[in-house]
Amino acid sequence: MDDPNATERPRNLFEKEYYPASTSGARYRWYRLVFHHDAPDERNFDLWLIAAILASVAVVILDSVPAVKAQWHGALYLAEWFFTLLFTAEYILRLWVVRKPLRYARSFYGAIDLLAILPTFLSLLFPASASLTVIRALRLLRIFRVLKLVEYSSEAGVLIEALLRSRRKIFVFIATLLTIVVIFGALMYVVEGPEKGFTSIPTGMYWAIVTVATVGFGDIAPTTSFGRFITSVLIVIGYSIIAVPTGIYTAELARSLQPKRRVVRCTECGLPDHESDAWHCRKCGRSLPSDQ
Repeated sequence: MDDPNATERPRNLFEKEYYPASTSGARYRWYRLVFHHDAPDERNFDLWLIAAILASVAVVILDSVPAVKAQWHGALYLAEWFFTLLFTAEYILRLWVVRKPLRYARSFYGAIDLLAILPTFLSLLFPASASLTVIRALRLLRIFRVLKLVEYSSEAGVLIEALLRSRRKIFVFIATLLTIVVIFGALMYVVEGPEKGFTSIPTGMYWAIVTVATVGFGDIAPTTSFGRFITSVLIVIGYSIIAVPTGIYTAELARSLQPKRRVVRCTECGLPDHESDAWHCRKCGRSLPSDQ
């Protein structure tokens, strides 16, 4: 029997389940174990998977510490390959149990599963790429499924929707900020010059970004009086505009959280708008017309 059960349909954004390749036998039991979390064994599989992900990320981090690497590199190297082969087998298993393996491979979780194992194999050709294995920490997003937090996906949708609605305003803000950075970077290149560390306009732009963000690394600093005056002006500008994108996004978020309204004028008091599910005027209490 190749048709999936109705209960196997994807339910939400974070728990993206796929149609099983079979609805009976060992293949279906593995599908339930890998993609579901209702039964104790299914939940335990997810918990062990999360523990393995955490352990593998810890191995990569520890192997980057010189003192630890000098003494335990051999054991950590073997552990990394053990986790990589384990995750490779799990990835192949996920492709085997779904009806459309390519669909899963192109999904968000499928892409993360593949990226989690690629760096170790690439390290055979490019040793430095082994450190990129920490990307498998993204697989911890499955904890939403295990802890049954997927009900909050609608709240995440509100945040994303507010961000998308404010994208034009934020783009204008970033364009203005980049213009300020270019102008002040070029100005400091002219005022201070290469002998003071401002060897090029891009270097001046880097200094301007650090200054306007009020970070101030101190690796490049003006020494002339006029250069310090320019720096003071840029710092004031930075404090003035640093809250702009936050205010834009907060305004859009507040707008998203407001109850939806509809334009319907009360025939008694003339109030023009009410909540979308209102039957009576919120000012005088008269029944609202239903044909507007």
